Amino acid sequence: MDQLRRMAIFAEVVAAGSLSAAARQLGMTPSAVSQHLRQLEQALGLALLHRSTRRLSLTEAGERYHAGCAAMVAAARSAEQALARMRDEPEGELRLAAPMGFGGLLAHALAPLRRYTKLRLQLLLDDVVIDLIDARVDIALRVGALADSTLVARKLGSMARQLCASPAYLAERGWPAHPQDLLQHDWLGGKPGSTGAEILELQNPAGERETLRLAARVQASQVTALHALCVAGWGLSVVVSEDDRRALADGRLLPVLPGWRLDDLPVYAVTPRRGEQPAKVRHTLDLLAQYFGQANGQPAAS
Repeated sequence: MDQLRRMAIFAEVVAAGSLSAAARQLGMTPSAVSQHLRQLEQALGLALLHRSTRRLSLTEAGERYHAGCAAMVAAARSAEQALARMRDEPEGELRLAAPMGFGGLLAHALAPLRRYTKLRLQLLLDDVVIDLIDARVDIALRVGALADSTLVARKLGSMARQLCASPAYLAERGWPAHPQDLLQHDWLGGKPGSTGAEILELQNPAGERETLRLAARVQASQVTALHALCVAGWGLSVVVSEDDRRALADGRLLPVLPGWRLDDLPVYAVTPRRGEQPAKVRHTLDLLAQYFGQANGQPAAS
């Protein structure tokens, strides 16, 4: 490493044209610069510079050696500049993992990233939790309670949940008037292979709480499938995705028990490492925090 430093000092002396000028650029004394040059020449066994009281000039060996030293310094500066760009402006590949139903949400939340033309976005949408290290994921969005891990989690905000069903289902089976009525309806949810039962907790404005254990008629591992089943009239479901919200807006789904609310789901951004993050990660985390905070009418959590 000492040799590499001396090579960089030699390149700076040649670029500056004198020991004193190079010393000012390097923040060193001229005698320290001169000592490093002598040690470099001793290590090489060749003189690199002709020294006089008025000027410096390269020897033949110095000319040949300088080309490599200058290239080394240029490569180091180029690498430093590349990291500075990565630190200051989003670029490169950003790998973001999220649940399947988050595609539309992310398209809106991350829209400001479009102006960064050097940034490439890879969206890994799956309701199965993936390994961030193996998949080289920069950010993963997780919904609900987090399992203990060594990953770094930042709460972004929360997502409102709403009980819904299709008009056709409600016309056929009737409208639940009280949470206990849900026990007589078909329930959509859970993951295949689980017990098929789900705990649902609801609260009304008076503070009354109802806790129900609902057995699923249909289980699906992805929210997109649950959405399609609900719209098709298979039963009741708790909606959270952008597809669900659009279906509520256009009447393909209708809210059930609007006087009773479910607890919001916390949303977390999980990253594989602590410490300073590149600009692509920082900008994305800020946009996501802003989106989830505004979506629920509250400041973004950090």
